[in-house]
Amino acid sequence: MGKVTGFMEFERLEEGYKPVPERVKHYREFVIGLDDQQAKIQAARCMDCGTPFCNSGCPVNNIIPDFNDLVFQGDWHNAITVLHSTNNFPEFTGRICPAPCEAACTLNVNDDAVGIKSIEHAIIDRAWAEGWVQPQPPQHKTGKKIAVVGSGPAGLAAAQQLARVGHDVTVFEKNDRIGGLLRYGIPDFKMEKNHIDRRVAQMEAEGVTFRTGVVVGDWPKDSKVTNWAKASISPAELQKDFDAVVLTGGSEQSRDLPVPGRELKGIHFAMEFLPQQNKVNAGDKLKGQIMATGKHVIVIGGGDTGSDCVGTSNRHGAATVTQFEVMPQPPEEENKPLVWPYWPLKLRTSSSHEEGCVREFAISTKAFLGDKGQVTGLQTVHVEFRDGKLVEIPGTEKTYPADLVLLAMGFVNPVSSVIDSFGVDKDARGNAKATTDFAGGYATNVPKVFAAGDMRRGQSLVVWAIREGRQAARSVDEFLMGFSDLPR
Repeated sequence: MGKVTGFMEFERLEEGYKPVPERVKHYREFVIGLDDQQAKIQAARCMDCGTPFCNSGCPVNNIIPDFNDLVFQGDWHNAITVLHSTNNFPEFTGRICPAPCEAACTLNVNDDAVGIKSIEHAIIDRAWAEGWVQPQPPQHKTGKKIAVVGSGPAGLAAAQQLARVGHDVTVFEKNDRIGGLLRYGIPDFKMEKNHIDRRVAQMEAEGVTFRTGVVVGDWPKDSKVTNWAKASISPAELQKDFDAVVLTGGSEQSRDLPVPGRELKGIHFAMEFLPQQNKVNAGDKLKGQIMATGKHVIVIGGGDTGSDCVGTSNRHGAATVTQFEVMPQPPEEENKPLVWPYWPLKLRTSSSHEEGCVREFAISTKAFLGDKGQVTGLQTVHVEFRDGKLVEIPGTEKTYPADLVLLAMGFVNPVSSVIDSFGVDKDARGNAKATTDFAGGYATNVPKVFAAGDMRRGQSLVVWAIREGRQAARSVDEFLMGFSDLPR
């Protein structure tokens, strides 16, 4: 490493945030990234640790010590080359990945981890500013045609890899813009959508064709999943017209809360609420948008999606925002000797929480209360673990006022109609069944149909989607050509 004693000399420096009163007035990004000198000092903290657990902690296996050293040396051009060798879209991961690499950092055993995510963020932003991110069109065309169903991070990664080795790739997206849940799930204040747009432009220059507003198969009429498609195409057409099909849709079927009063108005899935705001931010007019303005908002679910609902509700001007989590409050600090280098369970406070939110843990909703068909409150009770089960604590019943309830309890599986329409087998959780074996990985039971990302593994991180998209691309390339030079 460039400075082997750096971890003893320099403290971790977090990326900054613009002030709360300023940032809640808009939907733009508000993170203040590291400047070049700050990034160099943070990179100097990377230890000459011998076994870089960060590499294996990162699902795409970013070569983290190498790009840290290059940043320390001031060689930013080679730093982005190393970063791009494993990650097609570091501007996505540098903004919204929770950084499991940092949890696995050797320095994290008894100190603050190296700020890997902030360094990655600095590298890719510098690369775009310098014009180093350019299209990489193939030198030769193979004549093979591939359909990618879904334009989230898994689909985009698979499409880019396959296009760069000469295949003709067409990406099908049911909504009106490319990006999947990156576009219509991640709030703009966490990731502005110009980052997707310039990658789409790059991929078009590399030969990828994008078809938006096209749903594959018969979409269920009663589905609450966002679908702004204006046309459809059958799986039979794709199988006839293409040499391979890669299913990379998201795990969009939200977990419901079937308690008394669920039918009341004012109770919505998070993925009804969040996509609408993204669409409005893009300049579209939307009738009947779900708004939190002036309302008492209850967000049920303590994960990232719930946090996104909190941040969006605050920007709407909610009267109050309360977030429920059925699990007990985790410890503020993890037991590092017990859990390192794995992802720890600990209390995580997001920037949205800091903007204004009451958090209630170990609480369960027993019923929704209403008046004239509109939700007015929630009947709750506190719970605790006994013999491995959550049980109610007598005497802890309470009623919370609520004008808007947002269900953000995770996702159970992809929309089954897409998988079923191809005749693809499903696993016990309703995902497309496909192994990740090196030989024939990501292939389903249906000839020339592959599955990757959330469609195969279920709800997961953007970095896992990119990994699976890249690996599926290699398997498809091997299937079509008999061999592949693409990385695993």
